[in-house]
Amino acid sequence: MPAITVDDVLVLPRLPHVDPAATAFRPVRRIVTAPSGFEGEGFPVRRAFAGVPMPELDPFIHLDQMGEVDYAPGEPKGTPWHPHRGFETVTYIIDGIFDHQDSNGGGGTITDGDTQWMTAGSGLLHIEAPPEHLVVSGGLFHGLQLWVNLPRVAKMNPPRYQDIRGRESALLTTPDGGALLRVIAGEVDGHRGPGTTHTDITITHVTVQPGARVDLPWRPDFNALVYVLGGKGTVGTDRRPVQTGQLAVYGPGDVLTFTADQAQDSHTPVLDLYIMGGKPIREPVAHYGPFVMNTRAELAQAFEDYQAGKLGVIPATRVPHTGGQERP
Repeated sequence: MPAITVDDVLVLPRLPHVDPAATAFRPVRRIVTAPSGFEGEGFPVRRAFAGVPMPELDPFIHLDQMGEVDYAPGEPKGTPWHPHRGFETVTYIIDGIFDHQDSNGGGGTITDGDTQWMTAGSGLLHIEAPPEHLVVSGGLFHGLQLWVNLPRVAKMNPPRYQDIRGRESALLTTPDGGALLRVIAGEVDGHRGPGTTHTDITITHVTVQPGARVDLPWRPDFNALVYVLGGKGTVGTDRRPVQTGQLAVYGPGDVLTFTADQAQDSHTPVLDLYIMGGKPIREPVAHYGPFVMNTRAELAQAFEDYQAGKLGVIPATRVPHTGGQERP
């Protein structure tokens, strides 16, 4: 998992020491195992939120772990053009390359550690696909796509696209240097990530060395979801075991705690976690296919608008790499 790394984590800012006697550690409410499936033209995914009640996910809707898969030549797959309305897609690439384009003029290429943040808002068309050279050569592919809900007042905002390079993430470590934290959006202990969000959230990718423990300060008004990208460890003060493809849902409090097992396997030598939290929107959710609205009537209108061509048209040519430019 290359993502973004540093040669010496000890030069990074560090999280504060946590006083166990004065800390409200969050309990672990549940642990679920993501079922496997296929998306788009047939690439493998794990459905990370399956089986979790929607109120515990709010403001998040959906999370797919894409891969990890080592494609043979000719095998890499993507998605056809498809519509979205009413939410944001956050695509994070850990290994491999993905090209993406939308009908609003956004697009480009994301690779190791990059994030493509698309606010669908009032609606657009979107496509994601491996570049032609990767289709020809094959290769490793691994990433995530998270769906972030938008509050009612922002659901029909104009679409927006952000191209976030991995090197822009805020980097920090633990007091003993046992973990690397990459803050993609929101903030961790005052260190703010580059993602601009409509919904108040924090997203961070954390790599924990074998045997290391992390006590992560977390806003008490946020929910907390910890997904295991790879490796083995424990979550919570009661040290409940977790492994690749499992999601831990934390209860109330102000610190998350998790530990990497001392013994890891050769393929996943560290514990890699994708951690999400946000302030719940607490509005009705009407979700069907590529649309996330508040009512069934709004869903029906979204389908009608899509069929009428009001969510955009497929561009005649592919958009060039944007090189990190944000498009309004």
